[in-house]
Amino acid sequence: MMRNKIKDLLNAEHPESDITVHGWVRSKRDSKNFTFLELNDGSCLKNLQAIADEDIGTYDVLKDINTGASVEIKGDLIESPGKGQKWELKAKAVALVGGADQETYPLQKKRHSDEFLRQIAHLRPRTNKYGAIFRIRSEASFAVHQFFRERGFHYVHTPIITGSDCEGAGQMFRVTTLEDTKKPVAEDFFGKAAYLTVSGQLDAESYACALGSVYTFGPTFRAENSNTPRHAAEFWMIEPEMAFADIHDNMTLAEEFVKYLIWFLMENCKEDLELFFNFVDKELEAKLTNMLTNDFERVEYREAVKILENSGEKFEYPVGFGVDLQTEHERYLTEKHFKKPVFVYNYPKSIKPFYMRQNDDGETVAAMDLLVPSVGELIGGSQREERLDVLDSAIEKMGLSMEEYGWYAELRKYGTVPHAGFGLGFERLLMFVTGVTNIRDVIPFARTPKNLEF
Repeated sequence: MMRNKIKDLLNAEHPESDITVHGWVRSKRDSKNFTFLELNDGSCLKNLQAIADEDIGTYDVLKDINTGASVEIKGDLIESPGKGQKWELKAKAVALVGGADQETYPLQKKRHSDEFLRQIAHLRPRTNKYGAIFRIRSEASFAVHQFFRERGFHYVHTPIITGSDCEGAGQMFRVTTLEDTKKPVAEDFFGKAAYLTVSGQLDAESYACALGSVYTFGPTFRAENSNTPRHAAEFWMIEPEMAFADIHDNMTLAEEFVKYLIWFLMENCKEDLELFFNFVDKELEAKLTNMLTNDFERVEYREAVKILENSGEKFEYPVGFGVDLQTEHERYLTEKHFKKPVFVYNYPKSIKPFYMRQNDDGETVAAMDLLVPSVGELIGGSQREERLDVLDSAIEKMGLSMEEYGWYAELRKYGTVPHAGFGLGFERLLMFVTGVTNIRDVIPFARTPKNLEF
């Protein structure tokens, strides 16, 4: 079915005849001899106004059209005499595609709270804010692939079902076909315990050690009973891996990547971003511009701890060497001390996973986190341990199964190379770019503790 997108019509350079528009009614206003309809088809933030005179043959159908209904309108695109709009649609025929009960349709022409809209997540993309969020999400997804393609990276589809725990944390969802989960795992589908993956990193490393530079972009899962606005049980991760690269190469790529995504969205989502600049965070545009125009700071963990200890701030969580940084520490570094994004690197090995490369000091590993204002940690990554004996020792010390990780260690046995990579939480990036403060609002259908709706 041929239809004209409202986005294209609003950007038209001249009037057009005999066009067909499909969309949903945002509002309806009746006058004595004609009716105004505000239409949106999801292609852009703005609506197209349609005017139907009482003399058109299908005028009677308008009595059954309410807010939320889907319609087909045939007519001409003409210059609008009204203020604030260049074009409007002069209807020749109106058809009701799908009705909407006026009494029960939950999205009326008023402001709805985010909490209310989470309860109707199947309808919320019809609102201005959420339509804009998910158009931005779509464009950001495209930009991810474009960035890596331009730099010669290969896209690898890593497994969602796994038999190993990438982080060594054990907070994973089990996948099973057994009705009685007390039965031996040998009787299960895979003949062993299976889980939803927390990361595609380990699999991506094997492909980086063959294809040079690769990335994954897909859903990951964490079975953490956390109800904070920054955590979800299912979320999307972007994970590049580079052979013949160290931690400094890793930080350089991460900075280029984040800046590219922000630049791309500011270039291609101007209208949608304006909504967030004007109504969500008045300082958001300045924050994004600051990201693009300044080099990110790089500070070693030891120095970051000293800065926090000497800050004079009364933190809820104490800080000291060997303690992982909390959100309040991250925000102090980015918002008050450096006033821009910060890479903190060379963390104590006691608080990091087994696969990170141990530094010569015997206390730290070549880990790095990118901290950004408002959100805190946006990226976590490291140079990977490429020395077989050191990796074997780390696996053993963490009490992990050498049988499970033998294939991973074997990469160090045959043509080992220095390599590095990171993970960027896609939803956290979207939170930063839009100023939205709850992860539930930047993912279509949130999966959080006690919440498995839609």
